[in-house]
Amino acid sequence: MENLLKISEDLQGYKELVGQAAPVVAITHDMFKKEVFGDASLSGRMKRLIGVAVAVESGSFSCLVNQTKQAVGLGATKDEVMEAVSVAIAMGGTGTLQYGGLVVKVLQELGKW
Repeated sequence: MENLLKISEDLQGYKELVGQAAPVVAITHDMFKKEVFGDASLSGRMKRLIGVAVAVESGSFSCLVNQTKQAVGLGATKDEVMEAVSVAIAMGGTGTLQYGGLVVKVLQELGKW
């Protein structure tokens, strides 16, 4: 099975290409995300767990990997991440199960499974 963290890292190179071609897009997008995911009424960790659920429900591979990685980096446990995945599956139905499996693989690659 492929290394999902490596695939995600490779895809980030395309974001850099967009930044070179349209710097204002990359800069404002990064500033917006920094503001959104910072601690406020909800902690950054909680927001990243919400991000995991949204990524699973929407089927966004890059978001799924990055939100999981960020949540774990902010101290989220395997159980917390999988609870967020469970919410996504409850909202998205059977079709989201495969994306939940990708989160498990990311947790394995991060040594958190």
